[in-house]
Amino acid sequence: MGFKLEHTLTKQNGNPKKDWLFTLLQKEITFFGKAFGNKKKEDFYSELAVLLKAGINLKDALALLQENQKKEKLNTFYGDMVDDLVSGQSFFEVLNERPEFTEYEYYSVKIGEETGTLTRITEELGKFYQRKNEQRRGLLNALTYPIIILITAVLVVVFMLRMVVPMFEDIFKQNNVDLPGITRMIISASNFIRDYGWLVLLLIATLLVLRKTFSGKEWYKRKKDRMLLKIPYLGNFISSVYLAQFTQAVALLTSSKVPMLNSIQLVKKMIDFYPLNEALTNVEKHVLAGHSLNKSMANNKIFDNKMVSLVKVAEETNQTEYIFERLNQQYAIEVQQKSKLLSTLMEPLIIIIIGIFVGVILVSMYLPMFKLSSVVG
Repeated sequence: MGFKLEHTLTKQNGNPKKDWLFTLLQKEITFFGKAFGNKKKEDFYSELAVLLKAGINLKDALALLQENQKKEKLNTFYGDMVDDLVSGQSFFEVLNERPEFTEYEYYSVKIGEETGTLTRITEELGKFYQRKNEQRRGLLNALTYPIIILITAVLVVVFMLRMVVPMFEDIFKQNNVDLPGITRMIISASNFIRDYGWLVLLLIATLLVLRKTFSGKEWYKRKKDRMLLKIPYLGNFISSVYLAQFTQAVALLTSSKVPMLNSIQLVKKMIDFYPLNEALTNVEKHVLAGHSLNKSMANNKIFDNKMVSLVKVAEETNQTEYIFERLNQQYAIEVQQKSKLLSTLMEPLIIIIIGIFVGVILVSMYLPMFKLSSVVG
């Protein structure tokens, strides 16, 4: 091969403080509407691949993309990249200087330029972000309606506890009605919301602020990701999403003739999911110790039997790229199916749970009413 991957893996080791800042800026955050987010990246790489396939050189292709930008900020963004290329920088060096691009893109484009497969790399990066966006949209579609139902139902329950239950409590006190245990429990919940409701809201706000503060901490990501995997069904769904990204990344790297061990090292930098990164670290150690890839993967729970079996076939037939592409297609379909099923299951489940809460409140309030009617009678 025409490049040394170990040099690729050790970039910018001069200034630790600068490296820390660079790593922080490279974090891919999509919740706050970045000007160059995943959707823009999908369009960027897909359109760039089309232009490169048409025989247009990289500088002219970026200049054409710049002309199509209506927003001044994006126009300037593309223009600066063109200027850097004209000044003699490589494309991967241009990406490296911009926090909008992740390490995944930097390493992939570097490999593409050094192996002469930049067109294929940009095309695969476009597909990567396309599927990543589809998976994100699928997850949002699956969770949006159930979350709306859940928030509405919780507000209804809080309203009943805060406004309706106290009215019944006053009636019971005025008539000295002996209250059942379930009624006393609901009244206690109502009094708790009345006395400490503002503390609960403050606690929720504090947790949101702390989440943003600790989101970059390794211990926080480790505990959060492990906790997500333990949630019934949702954990399997999240695992499938990241396995789909993993298989697509490996297919992309192996198509560029990157050795499997080096591909694993790069994928750890591409995907920010601790259980998968931890598993890949173990796989890397076992492969370096002389074990086959499929046996190394079999020792980690996150890799299912289907993947391990097909990887064994890939090793025996030397069809790694094809096998991982097929695995990626299977996981992509699995993610779509699970997202639809998740939405289908959550809606009635939330309605049933909230219905039980409302029913318990109503029953607990009406039980003493029967005693009250007998006293009045």
